[in-house]
Amino acid sequence: MIGEMDADSVVGYFRGKSILITGSTGFLGKVLVEKILRVQPDVKKLYLLIRAPDAESAKLRIQTEFNNFIEEKICPLVGDIIYENFGLDNVQLEELSKDIDVIVNGAATTNFFERYDVAFDVNVLGVKHVCAFGAKCPKLKMFLHVSTAYVAGEQEGIIPEKPILMGETLKVGTHLDIESELILVKDTMLELKASCSTEKDGRKTMKELGFKRARHFGWPNTYVFTKAMGEMIMGNLPIDFPVVIIRPSIITSTLKEPLPGWMEGIKTIDSVVIGYAKQTLPFFLVDLDLIMDVIPGDMVVNAMMVAMAAHSEDQQVQVIYHVTSSMRNPAPYSILWKSLFQYFNDNPPCTGRNGERVRLKKMRFFSTVIWFKLYMAVKYMLPLEMLRLVNIALCGVFSRRYNELSRKFRFMMQLSELYAPYTLFKGCFDDINLDKLRMGMNKDNQNNNGAYYFDFDPKYIDWGDYFYNVHIPGVLKYTRD
Repeated sequence: MIGEMDADSVVGYFRGKSILITGSTGFLGKVLVEKILRVQPDVKKLYLLIRAPDAESAKLRIQTEFNNFIEEKICPLVGDIIYENFGLDNVQLEELSKDIDVIVNGAATTNFFERYDVAFDVNVLGVKHVCAFGAKCPKLKMFLHVSTAYVAGEQEGIIPEKPILMGETLKVGTHLDIESELILVKDTMLELKASCSTEKDGRKTMKELGFKRARHFGWPNTYVFTKAMGEMIMGNLPIDFPVVIIRPSIITSTLKEPLPGWMEGIKTIDSVVIGYAKQTLPFFLVDLDLIMDVIPGDMVVNAMMVAMAAHSEDQQVQVIYHVTSSMRNPAPYSILWKSLFQYFNDNPPCTGRNGERVRLKKMRFFSTVIWFKLYMAVKYMLPLEMLRLVNIALCGVFSRRYNELSRKFRFMMQLSELYAPYTLFKGCFDDINLDKLRMGMNKDNQNNNGAYYFDFDPKYIDWGDYFYNVHIPGVLKYTRD
Protein backbone atom coordinates (compact mmCIF):
# COMPACT_ATOMS: atom_id res chain seq x y z
CA MET A 1 0.00 0.00 0.00
CA ILE A 2 1.39 3.38 -1.03
CA GLY A 3 0.81 6.13 1.51
CA GLU A 4 0.40 9.77 0.56
CA MET A 5 3.68 11.57 -0.03
CA ASP A 6 4.89 14.97 -1.05
CA ALA A 7 8.16 16.31 -2.37
CA ASP A 8 9.47 17.05 1.13
CA SER A 9 8.89 13.47 2.31
CA VAL A 10 10.71 12.09 -0.75
CA VAL A 11 13.64 14.43 -0.14
CA GLY A 12 13.61 13.55 3.55
CA TYR A 13 13.88 9.86 2.76
CA PHE A 14 17.40 10.31 1.37
CA ARG A 15 18.69 12.18 4.44
CA GLY A 16 21.43 10.17 6.17
CA LYS A 17 21.26 7.32 3.64
CA SER A 18 24.24 5.47 2.20
CA ILE A 19 23.47 4.46 -1.37
CA LEU A 20 25.34 2.13 -3.70
CA ILE A 21 24.80 3.07 -7.36
CA THR A 22 25.99 0.95 -10.28
CA GLY A 23 25.98 2.53 -13.73
CA SER A 24 26.58 5.97 -12.23
CA THR A 25 28.65 7.17 -15.21
CA GLY A 26 25.78 6.48 -17.62
CA PHE A 27 23.14 9.05 -18.58
CA LEU A 28 20.47 8.03 -16.05
CA GLY A 29 23.10 7.47 -13.35
CA LYS A 30 24.42 11.00 -13.72
CA VAL A 31 20.94 12.53 -13.61
CA LEU A 32 20.16 10.48 -10.47
CA VAL A 33 23.38 11.36 -8.65
CA GLU A 34 23.02 15.05 -9.52
CA LYS A 35 19.44 15.21 -8.28
CA ILE A 36 20.09 13.39 -5.00
CA LEU A 37 23.01 15.69 -4.20
CA ARG A 38 21.10 18.80 -5.22
CA VAL A 39 17.86 18.19 -3.33
CA GLN A 40 19.33 16.36 -0.33
CA PRO A 41 22.81 17.61 0.61
CA ASP A 42 22.48 15.67 3.89
CA VAL A 43 22.65 12.31 2.15
CA LYS A 44 25.34 10.37 4.02
CA LYS A 45 27.30 8.83 1.16
CA LEU A 46 26.94 7.80 -2.48
CA TYR A 47 29.10 4.80 -3.32
CA LEU A 48 29.65 4.74 -7.07
CA LEU A 49 30.91 1.46 -8.51
CA ILE A 50 33.27 2.42 -11.34
CA ARG A 51 35.07 0.23 -13.84
CA ALA A 52 38.62 1.56 -13.74
CA PRO A 53 42.17 0.17 -13.46
CA ASP A 54 42.68 1.55 -9.94
CA ALA A 55 41.24 3.85 -7.28
CA GLU A 56 43.02 6.92 -8.63
CA SER A 57 41.64 6.33 -12.13
CA ALA A 58 38.15 5.90 -10.67
CA LYS A 59 38.50 9.17 -8.77
CA LEU A 60 39.69 10.98 -11.89
CA ARG A 61 36.66 9.70 -13.81
CA ILE A 62 34.36 11.01 -11.10
CA GLN A 63 36.12 14.39 -10.92
CA THR A 64 35.50 14.97 -14.60
CA GLU A 65 31.76 14.60 -13.98
CA PHE A 66 31.16 16.33 -10.62
CA ASN A 67 32.39 19.45 -8.87
CA ASN A 68 34.87 19.31 -6.01
CA PHE A 69 32.43 20.64 -3.41
CA ILE A 70 30.50 17.36 -3.40
CA GLU A 71 33.50 15.05 -3.21
CA GLU A 72 32.95 14.41 0.48
CA LYS A 73 29.60 12.85 -0.37
CA ILE A 74 30.92 10.59 -3.11
CA CYS A 75 33.02 7.48 -2.67
CA PRO A 76 34.24 5.90 -5.93
CA LEU A 77 34.74 2.15 -5.75
CA VAL A 78 36.97 0.31 -8.20
CA GLY A 79 34.88 -2.67 -9.18
CA ASP A 80 32.61 -4.30 -11.72
CA ILE A 81 29.30 -6.13 -11.35
CA ILE A 82 30.50 -8.89 -13.69
CA TYR A 83 32.53 -10.24 -10.75
CA GLU A 84 31.29 -11.80 -7.53
CA ASN A 85 31.56 -9.20 -4.75
CA PHE A 86 32.38 -6.72 -7.56
CA GLY A 87 36.04 -7.75 -7.30
CA LEU A 88 36.40 -5.92 -3.95
CA ASP A 89 38.68 -7.31 -1.24
CA ASN A 90 37.17 -8.68 1.98
CA VAL A 91 37.90 -5.56 4.04
CA GLN A 92 36.24 -3.25 1.49
CA LEU A 93 33.31 -5.62 1.13
CA GLU A 94 32.67 -5.85 4.86
CA GLU A 95 32.86 -2.09 5.41
CA LEU A 96 30.59 -1.40 2.43
CA SER A 97 27.97 -4.00 3.29
CA LYS A 98 27.60 -2.63 6.83
CA ASP A 99 26.93 0.89 5.59
CA ILE A 100 24.52 0.45 2.65
CA ASP A 101 20.86 1.43 3.04
CA VAL A 102 19.85 1.51 -0.64
CA ILE A 103 21.12 -0.17 -3.82
CA VAL A 104 20.36 1.20 -7.28
CA ASN A 105 21.45 -1.18 -10.03
CA GLY A 106 21.61 0.83 -13.22
CA ALA A 107 24.67 -0.80 -14.78
CA ALA A 108 23.96 -2.34 -18.16
CA THR A 109 25.23 -2.67 -21.68
CA THR A 110 22.53 -1.21 -23.91
CA ASN A 111 24.08 -2.06 -27.27
CA PHE A 112 21.43 -3.89 -29.31
CA PHE A 113 24.11 -5.90 -31.13
CA GLU A 114 26.46 -6.51 -28.19
CA ARG A 115 28.76 -9.52 -27.90
CA TYR A 116 26.80 -12.29 -26.20
CA ASP A 117 29.49 -12.92 -23.58
CA VAL A 118 29.68 -9.22 -22.65
CA ALA A 119 25.90 -8.74 -22.50
CA PHE A 120 25.49 -11.94 -20.48
CA ASP A 121 28.19 -10.93 -17.99
CA VAL A 122 26.70 -7.48 -17.35
CA ASN A 123 22.95 -7.83 -17.86
CA VAL A 124 22.47 -11.34 -16.44
CA LEU A 125 25.32 -12.37 -14.13
CA GLY A 126 25.78 -8.76 -13.03
CA VAL A 127 22.22 -8.72 -11.64
CA LYS A 128 22.92 -11.95 -9.76
CA HIS A 129 26.08 -10.51 -8.23
CA VAL A 130 24.42 -7.25 -7.13
CA CYS A 131 21.52 -9.17 -5.54
CA ALA A 132 24.00 -11.46 -3.76
CA PHE A 133 25.76 -8.40 -2.36
CA GLY A 134 22.41 -6.98 -1.25
CA ALA A 135 21.78 -10.13 0.80
CA LYS A 136 24.96 -9.31 2.77
CA CYS A 137 23.80 -5.81 3.73
CA PRO A 138 22.08 -5.93 7.15
CA LYS A 139 20.76 -2.35 6.87
CA LEU A 140 19.43 -2.68 3.29
CA LYS A 141 16.03 -1.02 2.99
CA MET A 142 15.54 -0.89 -0.78
CA PHE A 143 16.87 -2.51 -3.97
CA LEU A 144 15.96 -0.74 -7.21
CA HIS A 145 16.81 -2.32 -10.56
CA VAL A 146 16.63 -0.44 -13.87
CA SER A 147 15.42 -2.65 -16.72
CA THR A 148 13.60 -1.72 -19.94
CA ALA A 149 9.97 -1.87 -21.03
CA TYR A 150 11.14 -3.67 -24.16
CA VAL A 151 11.80 -6.91 -22.29
CA ALA A 152 8.30 -7.43 -23.76
CA GLY A 153 9.95 -7.94 -27.14
CA GLU A 154 7.61 -7.26 -30.05
CA GLN A 155 4.33 -8.08 -28.30
CA GLU A 156 1.21 -6.27 -29.48
CA GLY A 157 -1.70 -4.83 -27.53
CA ILE A 158 -1.67 -3.85 -23.84
CA ILE A 159 1.48 -5.06 -22.08
CA PRO A 160 1.03 -5.38 -18.29
CA GLU A 161 3.51 -4.57 -15.52
CA LYS A 162 4.11 -8.19 -14.61
CA PRO A 163 7.25 -10.21 -13.86
CA ILE A 164 8.96 -12.48 -16.37
CA LEU A 165 8.96 -16.02 -15.05
CA MET A 166 12.09 -18.15 -15.08
CA GLY A 167 12.36 -19.98 -18.42
CA GLU A 168 9.52 -17.98 -20.01
CA THR A 169 10.06 -17.04 -23.67
CA LEU A 170 8.27 -15.05 -26.34
CA LYS A 171 8.25 -17.84 -28.92
CA VAL A 172 5.84 -20.75 -28.64
CA GLY A 173 7.52 -24.13 -28.29
CA THR A 174 10.75 -22.87 -26.74
CA HIS A 175 12.02 -22.97 -23.17
CA LEU A 176 14.91 -20.89 -21.89
CA ASP A 177 17.51 -22.40 -19.58
CA ILE A 178 19.84 -19.64 -18.41
CA GLU A 179 22.46 -22.11 -17.17
CA SER A 180 22.57 -23.71 -20.62
CA GLU A 181 23.06 -20.27 -22.18
CA LEU A 182 25.99 -19.64 -19.85
CA ILE A 183 27.54 -22.97 -20.86
CA LEU A 184 27.00 -22.09 -24.54
CA VAL A 185 28.84 -18.79 -24.03
CA LYS A 186 31.76 -20.49 -22.30
CA ASP A 187 31.99 -23.31 -24.85
CA THR A 188 31.94 -20.87 -27.76
CA MET A 189 34.73 -18.82 -26.18
CA LEU A 190 36.81 -21.97 -25.71
CA GLU A 191 36.24 -22.96 -29.34
CA LEU A 192 37.35 -19.53 -30.52
CA LYS A 193 40.48 -19.77 -28.40
CA ALA A 194 41.23 -23.31 -29.61
CA SER A 195 40.91 -22.27 -33.25
CA CYS A 196 43.20 -19.26 -32.68
CA SER A 197 40.54 -16.89 -34.02
CA THR A 198 41.46 -13.25 -34.48
CA GLU A 199 39.95 -10.66 -32.15
CA LYS A 200 37.85 -9.37 -35.05
CA ASP A 201 36.50 -12.84 -35.89
CA GLY A 202 35.82 -13.57 -32.23
CA ARG A 203 33.89 -10.33 -31.81
CA LYS A 204 31.82 -11.06 -34.93
CA THR A 205 31.06 -14.62 -33.78
CA MET A 206 29.95 -13.56 -30.30
CA LYS A 207 27.79 -10.73 -31.64
CA GLU A 208 26.07 -13.04 -34.10
CA LEU A 209 25.58 -15.68 -31.40
CA GLY A 210 23.79 -13.22 -29.12
CA PHE A 211 21.53 -12.03 -31.93
CA LYS A 212 20.78 -15.62 -32.99
CA ARG A 213 19.90 -16.75 -29.45
CA ALA A 214 17.69 -13.70 -28.88
CA ARG A 215 15.76 -14.35 -32.09
CA HIS A 216 15.49 -18.06 -31.29
CA PHE A 217 13.58 -17.27 -28.09
CA GLY A 218 11.50 -14.44 -29.58
CA TRP A 219 13.38 -11.29 -28.53
CA PRO A 220 14.52 -8.83 -31.21
CA ASN A 221 18.09 -8.24 -30.02
CA THR A 222 20.77 -9.24 -27.52
CA TYR A 223 20.15 -6.23 -25.26
CA VAL A 224 16.48 -6.84 -24.40
CA PHE A 225 17.02 -10.61 -24.34
CA THR A 226 19.72 -10.41 -21.68
CA LYS A 227 17.79 -7.75 -19.73
CA ALA A 228 14.83 -10.16 -19.65
CA MET A 229 17.10 -12.91 -18.31
CA GLY A 230 18.36 -10.48 -15.66
CA GLU A 231 14.79 -9.98 -14.46
CA MET A 232 14.27 -13.76 -14.39
CA ILE A 233 17.35 -14.10 -12.18
CA MET A 234 15.98 -11.50 -9.75
CA GLY A 235 12.61 -13.20 -9.54
CA ASN A 236 14.17 -16.56 -8.80
CA LEU A 237 16.56 -15.56 -6.01
CA PRO A 238 15.67 -15.84 -2.29
CA ILE A 239 15.40 -12.10 -1.60
CA ASP A 240 14.19 -10.70 1.73
CA PHE A 241 14.45 -6.99 0.93
CA PRO A 242 12.09 -4.69 -1.03
CA VAL A 243 12.64 -4.86 -4.79
CA VAL A 244 11.47 -2.30 -7.33
CA ILE A 245 12.01 -2.86 -11.05
CA ILE A 246 11.83 0.26 -13.21
CA ARG A 247 11.08 -0.38 -16.89
CA PRO A 248 11.48 2.82 -18.93
CA SER A 249 10.60 2.95 -22.62
CA ILE A 250 12.88 4.92 -25.00
CA ILE A 251 14.67 7.43 -22.76
CA THR A 252 15.09 10.87 -24.28
CA SER A 253 16.78 14.11 -23.22
CA THR A 254 15.86 15.76 -19.93
CA LEU A 255 12.69 17.84 -19.91
CA LYS A 256 13.78 20.21 -17.12
CA GLU A 257 16.49 18.87 -14.82
CA PRO A 258 19.37 19.40 -14.45
CA LEU A 259 18.80 21.48 -17.61
CA PRO A 260 16.44 21.08 -20.58
CA GLY A 261 17.66 18.96 -23.48
CA TRP A 262 20.69 17.40 -21.80
CA MET A 263 21.52 13.84 -22.81
CA GLU A 264 24.35 11.43 -23.57
CA GLY A 265 24.58 8.82 -26.29
CA ILE A 266 22.47 8.42 -29.40
CA LYS A 267 19.16 6.71 -28.67
CA THR A 268 16.91 4.95 -31.19
CA ILE A 269 15.07 8.01 -32.48
CA ASP A 270 18.16 10.20 -32.38
CA SER A 271 19.74 8.32 -35.29
CA VAL A 272 17.03 9.92 -37.42
CA VAL A 273 17.79 13.40 -36.06
CA ILE A 274 21.55 13.09 -36.61
CA GLY A 275 21.16 11.32 -39.96
CA TYR A 276 18.78 13.97 -41.24
CA ALA A 277 20.98 16.83 -40.05
CA LYS A 278 24.02 15.34 -41.79
CA GLN A 279 21.97 14.20 -44.80
CA THR A 280 23.42 10.70 -44.44
CA LEU A 281 20.04 9.06 -43.85
CA PRO A 282 17.83 9.64 -46.91
CA PHE A 283 15.21 7.14 -45.77
CA PHE A 284 14.12 5.21 -42.69
CA LEU A 285 11.94 2.25 -41.76
CA VAL A 286 9.16 3.61 -39.53
CA ASP A 287 5.36 3.69 -39.48
CA LEU A 288 4.56 7.33 -38.74
CA ASP A 289 1.08 6.40 -37.47
CA LEU A 290 2.38 4.11 -34.72
CA ILE A 291 2.97 5.28 -31.17
CA MET A 292 6.50 6.29 -30.26
CA ASP A 293 6.84 5.53 -26.56
CA VAL A 294 9.42 7.95 -25.20
CA ILE A 295 10.06 9.37 -21.73
CA PRO A 296 12.45 12.18 -20.69
CA GLY A 297 15.38 11.03 -18.55
CA ASP A 298 14.60 13.30 -15.60
CA MET A 299 11.07 11.86 -15.37
CA VAL A 300 12.56 8.38 -15.11
CA VAL A 301 14.82 9.51 -12.27
CA ASN A 302 11.91 11.23 -10.49
CA ALA A 303 9.90 8.00 -10.66
CA MET A 304 12.90 6.06 -9.32
CA MET A 305 13.32 8.35 -6.32
CA VAL A 306 9.61 8.38 -5.45
CA ALA A 307 9.43 4.57 -5.78
CA MET A 308 12.39 4.17 -3.42
CA ALA A 309 10.79 6.40 -0.81
CA ALA A 310 7.38 4.74 -1.22
CA HIS A 311 8.49 1.13 -0.82
CA SER A 312 11.49 1.33 1.48
CA GLU A 313 11.43 -1.28 4.27
CA ASP A 314 8.25 -2.86 2.86
CA GLN A 315 9.68 -6.37 3.06
CA GLN A 316 6.95 -8.01 0.99
CA VAL A 317 7.14 -5.74 -2.03
CA GLN A 318 8.40 -6.78 -5.44
CA VAL A 319 6.83 -4.25 -7.77
CA ILE A 320 7.33 -3.37 -11.43
CA TYR A 321 6.79 0.09 -12.87
CA HIS A 322 6.47 0.90 -16.58
CA VAL A 323 7.86 4.43 -16.81
CA THR A 324 6.34 5.07 -20.21
CA SER A 325 4.04 7.43 -22.10
CA SER A 326 1.98 5.35 -24.54
CA MET A 327 -1.01 5.05 -22.18
CA ARG A 328 -0.80 8.45 -20.52
CA ASN A 329 0.08 10.69 -23.47
CA PRO A 330 0.61 8.73 -26.71
CA ALA A 331 2.70 10.42 -29.40
CA PRO A 332 2.85 9.05 -32.96
CA TYR A 333 6.16 9.06 -34.82
CA SER A 334 4.65 11.67 -37.15
CA ILE A 335 5.04 14.28 -34.38
CA LEU A 336 8.79 13.71 -34.32
CA TRP A 337 9.01 13.95 -38.10
CA LYS A 338 6.95 17.17 -38.25
CA SER A 339 9.07 18.70 -35.48
CA LEU A 340 12.25 17.57 -37.22
CA PHE A 341 11.26 19.03 -40.58
CA GLN A 342 10.07 22.29 -39.03
CA TYR A 343 13.19 22.67 -36.89
CA PHE A 344 15.63 22.25 -39.77
CA ASN A 345 13.44 24.35 -42.04
CA ASP A 346 13.74 27.17 -39.48
CA ASN A 347 17.36 26.39 -38.53
CA PRO A 348 19.12 24.88 -41.57
CA PRO A 349 22.46 23.33 -40.56
CA CYS A 350 25.73 24.14 -42.25
CA THR A 351 26.08 21.29 -44.73
CA GLY A 352 27.71 22.99 -47.72
CA ARG A 353 31.37 22.51 -48.63
CA ASN A 354 32.18 26.05 -47.51
CA GLY A 355 30.00 25.93 -44.40
CA GLU A 356 27.03 27.62 -46.05
CA ARG A 357 23.52 26.79 -44.88
CA VAL A 358 21.68 24.43 -47.17
CA ARG A 359 18.01 23.47 -47.08
CA LEU A 360 17.71 19.77 -46.42
CA LYS A 361 15.94 17.24 -48.59
CA LYS A 362 12.91 15.54 -47.14
CA MET A 363 13.41 12.06 -45.75
CA ARG A 364 11.54 9.10 -47.23
CA PHE A 365 9.78 6.74 -44.81
CA PHE A 366 8.71 3.12 -45.28
CA SER A 367 5.99 1.72 -43.04
CA THR A 368 6.59 -1.98 -43.81
CA VAL A 369 9.65 -4.19 -44.07
CA ILE A 370 8.51 -5.50 -47.48
CA TRP A 371 8.39 -2.05 -49.09
CA PHE A 372 11.70 -1.11 -47.47
CA LYS A 373 13.48 -4.22 -48.79
CA LEU A 374 11.96 -3.74 -52.25
CA TYR A 375 13.24 -0.16 -52.33
CA MET A 376 16.69 -1.27 -51.15
CA ALA A 377 16.81 -3.97 -53.83
CA VAL A 378 16.02 -1.52 -56.64
CA LYS A 379 17.99 1.43 -55.30
CA TYR A 380 21.09 -0.38 -54.03
CA MET A 381 21.30 -4.12 -54.63
CA LEU A 382 20.83 -4.03 -58.43
CA PRO A 383 23.22 -1.11 -59.01
CA LEU A 384 25.74 -2.75 -56.66
CA GLU A 385 25.60 -6.01 -58.57
CA MET A 386 26.07 -4.15 -61.85
CA LEU A 387 28.99 -2.23 -60.41
CA ARG A 388 30.52 -5.48 -59.14
CA LEU A 389 30.40 -7.03 -62.61
CA VAL A 390 31.84 -3.91 -64.26
CA ASN A 391 34.55 -3.80 -61.60
CA ILE A 392 35.53 -7.39 -62.38
CA ALA A 393 35.57 -6.68 -66.13
CA LEU A 394 37.80 -3.62 -65.62
CA CYS A 395 40.20 -5.37 -63.25
CA GLY A 396 39.13 -3.62 -60.06
CA VAL A 397 39.02 -0.01 -61.25
CA PHE A 398 35.87 0.63 -59.18
CA SER A 399 36.84 -1.44 -56.12
CA ARG A 400 36.98 1.53 -53.79
CA ARG A 401 33.61 2.85 -54.91
CA TYR A 402 32.06 -0.60 -54.75
CA ASN A 403 33.33 -1.24 -51.21
CA GLU A 404 32.11 2.17 -50.08
CA LEU A 405 28.57 1.60 -51.42
CA SER A 406 28.55 -1.97 -50.05
CA ARG A 407 29.36 -0.68 -46.56
CA LYS A 408 26.59 1.92 -46.81
CA PHE A 409 24.11 -0.74 -47.95
CA ARG A 410 25.05 -3.11 -45.12
CA PHE A 411 24.84 -0.27 -42.59
CA MET A 412 21.34 0.71 -43.72
CA MET A 413 20.11 -2.89 -43.65
CA GLN A 414 21.58 -3.51 -40.18
CA LEU A 415 20.18 -0.21 -38.86
CA SER A 416 16.70 -1.06 -40.10
CA GLU A 417 16.90 -4.60 -38.68
CA LEU A 418 17.98 -3.33 -35.26
CA TYR A 419 15.47 -0.45 -35.04
CA ALA A 420 12.42 -2.03 -36.74
CA PRO A 421 11.22 -3.67 -33.47
CA TYR A 422 10.86 -0.14 -32.05
CA THR A 423 9.81 1.92 -35.07
CA LEU A 424 7.20 -0.71 -36.04
CA PHE A 425 6.22 -1.56 -32.45
CA LYS A 426 2.47 -2.12 -31.99
CA GLY A 427 2.34 -2.62 -28.24
CA CYS A 428 1.17 -0.24 -25.51
CA PHE A 429 2.66 -0.35 -22.02
CA ASP A 430 0.11 -0.49 -19.23
CA ASP A 431 1.15 1.77 -16.35
CA ILE A 432 -1.47 1.03 -13.69
CA ASN A 433 1.20 0.52 -10.99
CA LEU A 434 2.91 3.78 -11.90
CA ASP A 435 -0.44 5.53 -11.91
CA LYS A 436 -0.98 4.39 -8.30
CA LEU A 437 2.44 5.79 -7.43
CA ARG A 438 1.49 9.09 -9.09
CA MET A 439 -1.80 9.16 -7.18
CA GLY A 440 0.16 8.72 -3.95
CA MET A 441 1.95 12.02 -4.55
CA ASN A 442 0.23 15.23 -3.51
CA LYS A 443 -1.11 17.21 -6.45
CA ASP A 444 1.15 20.04 -5.37
CA ASN A 445 4.28 18.11 -6.24
CA GLN A 446 6.69 20.88 -5.24
CA ASN A 447 7.92 21.82 -1.83
CA ASN A 448 6.76 25.10 -0.30
CA ASN A 449 9.24 27.35 -2.07
CA GLY A 450 9.21 25.42 -5.34
CA ALA A 451 12.90 24.49 -5.05
CA TYR A 452 12.41 20.89 -6.14
CA TYR A 453 9.75 18.59 -7.45
CA PHE A 454 9.31 15.00 -8.60
CA ASP A 455 7.18 15.12 -11.72
CA PHE A 456 6.94 11.88 -13.68
CA ASP A 457 3.61 12.41 -15.41
CA PRO A 458 4.03 12.74 -19.20
CA LYS A 459 0.35 13.68 -19.60
CA TYR A 460 1.14 17.38 -19.64
CA ILE A 461 4.01 17.23 -22.13
CA ASP A 462 3.35 18.95 -25.45
CA TRP A 463 5.38 16.55 -27.56
CA GLY A 464 5.66 18.88 -30.55
CA ASP A 465 7.02 21.66 -28.36
CA TYR A 466 9.31 19.24 -26.50
CA PHE A 467 10.90 17.86 -29.68
CA TYR A 468 11.24 21.24 -31.38
CA ASN A 469 12.46 23.33 -28.44
CA VAL A 470 14.13 20.79 -26.15
CA HIS A 471 15.04 17.41 -27.60
CA ILE A 472 16.25 18.16 -31.14
CA PRO A 473 18.46 21.10 -30.03
CA GLY A 474 19.74 18.88 -27.20
CA VAL A 475 20.64 16.05 -29.58
CA LEU A 476 22.52 18.44 -31.85
CA LYS A 477 24.32 20.10 -28.94
CA TYR A 478 25.30 17.12 -26.81
CA THR A 479 25.67 14.13 -29.15
CA ARG A 480 27.15 15.35 -32.42
CA ASP A 481 30.84 14.80 -33.09
